Amino acid sequence: MADAKRPRKPRGKARYIEGKCIACGDTCMAACNTGAIELNDNGEPVIHLAKCNGCKRCVKVCPAGALEMFYTPDEQKILEEYGKKEVAAAVKIPQKAIAGWDGGVWVFVEQHEGVAHSVSWELLGEGRKLAQALNVELAALLLGDNVNPLIQEAFGYGADKVYVVDDPVLKYYRTQPYLHGCLNMINKYKPEIVLVGATGQGRDLAGAVATHLKTGLTADCTGLSISMEDRLLEQTRPAFGGNIMATILTETARPQMSTVRPHVMAKPEFQEGQTGEIVQEPFDLSEELIATKILEIVPLKSDSTVNLAGARIIVSGGRGMMGPENFNLLRELAGLLGAEVGSSRSAVDAGWMPHAHQVGQTGKTVSPKLYIACGISGAIQHLVGMQTSEFIIAINKDKNAPIFDVAHLGIVGDLFDIIPAVIEQVRKQKEATGQALAAV
Repeated sequence: MADAKRPRKPRGKARYIEGKCIACGDTCMAACNTGAIELNDNGEPVIHLAKCNGCKRCVKVCPAGALEMFYTPDEQKILEEYGKKEVAAAVKIPQKAIAGWDGGVWVFVEQHEGVAHSVSWELLGEGRKLAQALNVELAALLLGDNVNPLIQEAFGYGADKVYVVDDPVLKYYRTQPYLHGCLNMINKYKPEIVLVGATGQGRDLAGAVATHLKTGLTADCTGLSISMEDRLLEQTRPAFGGNIMATILTETARPQMSTVRPHVMAKPEFQEGQTGEIVQEPFDLSEELIATKILEIVPLKSDSTVNLAGARIIVSGGRGMMGPENFNLLRELAGLLGAEVGSSRSAVDAGWMPHAHQVGQTGKTVSPKLYIACGISGAIQHLVGMQTSEFIIAINKDKNAPIFDVAHLGIVGDLFDIIPAVIEQVRKQKEATGQALAAV
C-alpha cells in the first residue's frame, strides 16, 4: 500500500503575550489582512482565531514582541518532522564561492578636497571590533588627489594598513572613476568585509561596487557583529518601516558590504604617532575615457539654519506635544541651553515641524552630548537616529514607553508641567551666575 499523504505544514495562529503590549497604535491591526485583530480599550490586541490564517504579519511588525505564533500538540509533531527533513536537506555554503577573500576588513575613507568625512573614522572604530573578532587586519581604502596627508590620519584612527590610489582624475567624486579604482583594489586584494558611510557619495559608490561584484549590500546598518561559527558579518538594520530590526547575512558571496549612517557608531580616540603599512597602486583610467566632467562646484544654499548633526544639545518633541504651538516651549528651553530643536517623524507628518528638524531613520541621525526627548514614545524608527547620544533624558506620561529603554534619565509625568518648571530653573541658574550655561 502506498504511504499516506504527507500532512500539510501547519501555519499556527497568532497569540497575544499578556502584559507586553506598549499600546503603539494600530500597527498589528493594520498589518492583518483578514480582520482577525481588534484593539480593546487599553490598546491591546484581541485576536479572533477563526479569522487568523497564520500569516505572521502581525508578529513581524510588533515593535514590542507582544505577539507570537502557537501550535496545537498535533501541529507541533508535524512541525518537528518537517524540521528534521529540512535540516537534512539544508545546503552547505559553497566554500569555493568565498575562497580567497581573506584580505581583512576594509573601510572606504570618504574625503572632499583632502578633508575626510567623520563617518570614515567612526567606521574604523567599528571595523576594529570586527577585525579583532576575525583576527584579521583593519585597512582603510583611500582614493583622491593629493590625499597622502590622510594616510597618517587613518593610522591614528586605528587602521593597520592603508590602500591608496592617488591621481588628479580622482580630485572630485564621480561614480565611474571611483568605481573603477575601488573594483581594481577589491578584486586584487580581496577583503572579507567592506564598510562605507551611508552618505550621498557612499550610497552611490557602495551600490555600484556591490552590483559589479555581484555581492550583497545592507544599507543603513545600526549594528554590526561577527558570527564566529561561520565568520559571517551580522548586519542589523531597521525593517518594515522601522517597526522591527532585521539581521542580514551575505552567505555565498564576497565581500560582505554594509553602509552605516554618520553618528551611528562611536568615533575612536585619535592616537598620535601610529604607523602601518602603505600600499599604493596606480590609477589606469584616463580622463578621456570618463563620460562625465565636472565644470564647476557650486556650494549648496539652504534656507534652513538648523544643524542637528553638529548640535551638542538637542531638545526634541513628538506627538505628545499635542500641536505645533506647543513647540514654542521647546524653542524657549533650547534657547536657554544653546540647543537645537528636533522632532519625531509623527510631529513632522502632522505638519507641526519642518522635515529639517526630524530625527530618525528617515530624518537626521544625531549623537549629541545631551538629547532631551519630550512626548516621544520611542518607535524604533526614532531610536536608531538618536540612541548613540551621550546622555538621554526622556519625558513621557507613559511609564512603559520604549524611549525609557534607551534613556539614562526618565521622567514620568505631564511634559506641560515638567518643561515649564525646567525652563524656570534654568533661567534662575543663568540669572544667578550672570552668564549663559555652557554646553554640556
